[in-house]
Amino acid sequence: MEGLYGVLKLSENPPALYPEVGGIKDVRGTWWVAHARPRQEKALAWDVLNSGGGYYLPMYEAVRRSARRSWKTMLLLFPGYVFLCGDADHRQRALESDRIAHAIPVPDQTELVAELSAIRRVLVSKRGFDPYDSLAKSTACRVRRGPLAGLNGRVVRRKNRTRFVLTVTILGQGVAVEIDADMLEPC
Repeated sequence: MEGLYGVLKLSENPPALYPEVGGIKDVRGTWWVAHARPRQEKALAWDVLNSGGGYYLPMYEAVRRSARRSWKTMLLLFPGYVFLCGDADHRQRALESDRIAHAIPVPDQTELVAELSAIRRVLVSKRGFDPYDSLAKSTACRVRRGPLAGLNGRVVRRKNRTRFVLTVTILGQGVAVEIDADMLEPC
C-alpha cells in the first residue's frame, strides 16, 4: 500500500471530504476535531469512512523529489488534525480506533463549518497558497471579485506581496493566498 519512503500513492489517499456531498455544510452531525497520533491522519479518515461517519481532511497535491526521481503525493494542510462529523456512535468508534491522541470539542459549529468551507474553496480553486500557522493581527477584509468572491478573511503583507489569510480559529492555523489588493475591500 505504501510507496517510496512510506508515502501513499495518489490513488491510495482517502477523499478529502466524506461523504462526498456538495460541501462541508451538507455533512450531517456534530463536528469535532481529532488530534491524531503521529502519521495516523489518513488511516483515521479511512476508518471513519468505513464506519459511515463524516470527516474533512484538508490535503493538497505536492511534488517530492529525491536524487533519482520525483513523485506526486498528497500533503496535509493541518498535520495532526482531522475534522470529524457524526453522531455519538461515530465519535465512539473513532475514539476506539486508537488513532486519536486527543479529541477537541467544537463550541461554535457554525463558525467551524464556515471556516472549513472557505478553506475547502481555496483548495478546490487550485490557486497557489501557503499554510499559515499563526493568527497575525491584520486588517479584516472581503474578496470583491474572482473565484474567491465573498470570502471574509484578513489581509497581511509578506515579502512585499498581499496575502489573503483564511483561518481555522480552533487550530490557530489557516492558509494564505496571494491576491491582488484591488480585489479586496475592508469589512
